[in-house]
Amino acid sequence: MSQQTILEENREYWSGRASGYSEVNRLELRSAQRQKWKDCLQAELARQFPDRAFAELRVLEAGTGPGFFAILLRELGCDVTAIDLTPAMLAEAKENAGALAGEIRFLEMNAEELTFAEACFDAVISRNLTWNLPHPDRAYAEWVRVLKPGGLLLNYDANWYAYLFDHKAQAAYERDRRNSAEQGVGDQNIGENFDVMEDIARRVPLSGARRPDWDLHLLSELGLSAEADESVWQRVWSEEEKLNFASTPLFMIRARKA
Repeated sequence: MSQQTILEENREYWSGRASGYSEVNRLELRSAQRQKWKDCLQAELARQFPDRAFAELRVLEAGTGPGFFAILLRELGCDVTAIDLTPAMLAEAKENAGALAGEIRFLEMNAEELTFAEACFDAVISRNLTWNLPHPDRAYAEWVRVLKPGGLLLNYDANWYAYLFDHKAQAAYERDRRNSAEQGVGDQNIGENFDVMEDIARRVPLSGARRPDWDLHLLSELGLSAEADESVWQRVWSEEEKLNFASTPLFMIRARKA
């Protein structure tokens, strides 16, 4: 089955999940996660651009989904462009952004094939996207292409479907499901048509990859200075998320373009 077919399947799957996934983002916006994530993004941008006002920073969010990061980045004062493959997600993002929707450029676009000019963004930021891509190497290459010299790339992701390829990961994943049930916590790892997503995950390259090592190696080959923060989940996840996803902790890739 072609990689183009996977893109089409992704668009159909996430179109169906747009409303439910948007509710997860709205919960984040109503909870302490809003400030935790905003503090995290603010710290990373200030670290890379200590002498620049955020209003001067042109930021691209790749795979905005229902718009959580785009909203936070605009609240920080950044000039924000947010792209997504799925029109239904973009509709949710605009609704969630409310009064800020007119201040954010929301565009339907494939994160692997950007239509922007070279070196036009100060930062490219993404969350929970690369694992789902048929060509994550192309996505990274495109993100690097549109970064200005001295630009920052931030990618937050996890080994979400490693359990499909590794017995130990499978056992840990099943333990998370039991622990969530025993604690009476809603299981965020089970969504609508979850079997469809598992089928897609079996066919995309990063489900069985060793990450974040894979990402760091590729970004080094692309000429960036990159490092991973594998403890970021401790700072930004809720207690419920920590219980749900204990076996798949979120990591952050921080990369700088010379």
